[in-house]
Amino acid sequence: MFDQSESFEQQMEDLPLNDLAQDPASNQADAAAAIDEAAGVALRLLVTREHSRLELTRKLSARGLDPNAIAGALDRLIDEGALDESRLAAHYVAERADKGFGPLRIRAELRDKGLADSLIDRYLQPMNDTWPEVLARTHERRFGQSQPSDRSDYAKRARFLEQRGFTPDSIRRLLRFPD
Repeated sequence: MFDQSESFEQQMEDLPLNDLAQDPASNQADAAAAIDEAAGVALRLLVTREHSRLELTRKLSARGLDPNAIAGALDRLIDEGALDESRLAAHYVAERADKGFGPLRIRAELRDKGLADSLIDRYLQPMNDTWPEVLARTHERRFGQSQPSDRSDYAKRARFLEQRGFTPDSIRRLLRFPD
């Protein structure tokens, strides 16, 4: 690598510059480009459906993007209003309730998405009067209007409704199996 006929200084001048020796403006430009790239990928994901910050962080990290660029991009999207966890919670609660899921299941799913309990409660609480209707509609859609014929049928229906995220008390009130 080093030629004995050249001086040490001449040989050092011929070596490529280290990345650390780059000028700060170049590093800032690279960081801005990385943030722009992460924001573009996140926006494409947000076009298909609402996402939480945690979901986008996971998806962008899985694509190998820089964690600092991800954080910067998500902060920018929040500031611009493109990423709004409140909007996600409102839409998700309405959609899942319409599909026949109960408050316990919806709460668990929103927690998995990284939403705070206070935010989840803000959208589940107003539906407290609606849950019995959602439960009855879900039961009727699956089992018709008939009541359980025996304990085995009662247990089968109760398990189904519990897996859907309804509380045991509300299920007992709906099914009213005589003892």
